[in-house]
Amino acid sequence: MPTRTLLFSLLVWLLLFLAATPRRSLTLAAGRGSWELLQKSIGISAMHMQLLYNDRVVIFDRTDFGKSELALPQGKCRTDPSDTVLTVDCTAHSAEYDVSTNSFRPLMVQTDVWCSSGVVAPDGRLIQTGGFNDGERSVRMFTPCNGCDWEENRSGLLARRWYATNHILPDGRSIVIGGRREFNYEFYPKSPSTNKLFSLPFLWETNDPGIENNLYPFVHLNVDGNLFIFSNNRAILLDYNRNKVVKTFPQIPGGDPRCYPSTGSSVLLPLKHTQRPYIEAEVLVCGGALKGSYAQAKRGNFVKALNTCGRIKITDPKPAWFMETMPLPRVMGDMTILPNGHILIINGAASGTGGWEMGRDPVYSPVLYKPDYPSGSRFEVQNPTKIPRMYHSTAILLRDGRVLVGGNNPHVFYNFTGVLYPTDLSLEAFSPGYLDPGLLNVRPRIIYPLSQVKLKYGQRLRVRISVPGAFDSSRVSITMVAPSFTTHSFSMNQRLLVLDAARVTPVSGPVYDVETLMPKSGLLSPSGYYLLFVVHQEVPSKGIWIQIM
Repeated sequence: MPTRTLLFSLLVWLLLFLAATPRRSLTLAAGRGSWELLQKSIGISAMHMQLLYNDRVVIFDRTDFGKSELALPQGKCRTDPSDTVLTVDCTAHSAEYDVSTNSFRPLMVQTDVWCSSGVVAPDGRLIQTGGFNDGERSVRMFTPCNGCDWEENRSGLLARRWYATNHILPDGRSIVIGGRREFNYEFYPKSPSTNKLFSLPFLWETNDPGIENNLYPFVHLNVDGNLFIFSNNRAILLDYNRNKVVKTFPQIPGGDPRCYPSTGSSVLLPLKHTQRPYIEAEVLVCGGALKGSYAQAKRGNFVKALNTCGRIKITDPKPAWFMETMPLPRVMGDMTILPNGHILIINGAASGTGGWEMGRDPVYSPVLYKPDYPSGSRFEVQNPTKIPRMYHSTAILLRDGRVLVGGNNPHVFYNFTGVLYPTDLSLEAFSPGYLDPGLLNVRPRIIYPLSQVKLKYGQRLRVRISVPGAFDSSRVSITMVAPSFTTHSFSMNQRLLVLDAARVTPVSGPVYDVETLMPKSGLLSPSGYYLLFVVHQEVPSKGIWIQIM
């Protein structure tokens, strides 16, 4: 009898607890994500990735390690007298992955794209810059079309850009910042007034002799049009039009390096159009390596990675860092903004640094960071993969809400055996908890407009959706995400804007119209292609492509 009474009491307590739990806690409690192996091998390691508006992903590696495992079409070979390993190479070092068919084809890149950078132009072309050896001053273009391949200009840049960072600007140009032993920036395309290098002493000031820690600086476009640039352990706000530093931010607490090769990661947190006329901008920097870790790793001592994140409101008159502790230490991790505004921290190692053979202890479990949740409850460990994703791994958001994950080449060459972490040529998809089948009843579906719609700044937009289950109009938002160029743990140009959802109107049955207002200028969203999602109770629809001009 006492046992039955106890069980009854526990059941009552559980029901009362569930009744008192906020609905937003219940929504994503359906699961902590799942993994799917998409391709056992695409023949190359996914060192760099970019999603384009035709739902295809351009992937590439490097050209100077010998043959890949992906053959070029018959009759095609790359002849490169300056290649350090192979003068004539009939294998591909770039591929195009078709998300819809889960298939891929080889692409032919001529110059060495190792540790290069990129950006998508307003017309949707991938503009890809720099690299190593004969590729260090190259500008390459890839147009999203059937059968298209790389076009290359070997003298498109004025300086050698190896480990540089790109960002799209409000006027549609691309800025290329830094690189190994380059303490300057330049623009692409050129104009009579910008056909020169612009000195950036900040990159010299943050250069650690013999280690650097100023490579692949974290760059984010602020809402005032200036650029937030984080290098090593410090940050500035740069007015690139006047080549003037307009704000210097405090050093991140602890002073440990976060940029390559200490390799943390960074995102601009979701911008909320609903805050108009004053929109706040906040940057998150997570992971990295303790001071001295690089030198220790070279001696075979792999120091535990950082487990901290720094968060700073860069629009504040007196900005200050707020520090948080991740559940897992991580170096070489990627940070991907999900359609509902949560941040996925994925890939990487728990000790060591970036660089050949310099990392240890793979971190198999991603972590979700929910920026709008109360401090202390923002992190949630997700289900693990089985594949180590160490140095030279990548992750990008897809239109269906999954995250494409690939790469892992921590060796000078492709080593598949006899090493701690073999080179990996596979592609996986991580499905966040919002894709759990148990959430089908709250998941919206966009009926109208169709994908590839063209929009103007300031335009009012009506989005028609259907939601099969219980609908809560107070928990509907519309987000637009700029797909990123991802390499070396940093997703360049990545940003998410939460649009106004001023009015929700029932149409009939499970169908509703949601009206929103597009941003008014390129300061918030530089012109180009974005993924637009409707989010209901933190569960996003499948996205549609929009082009804003």
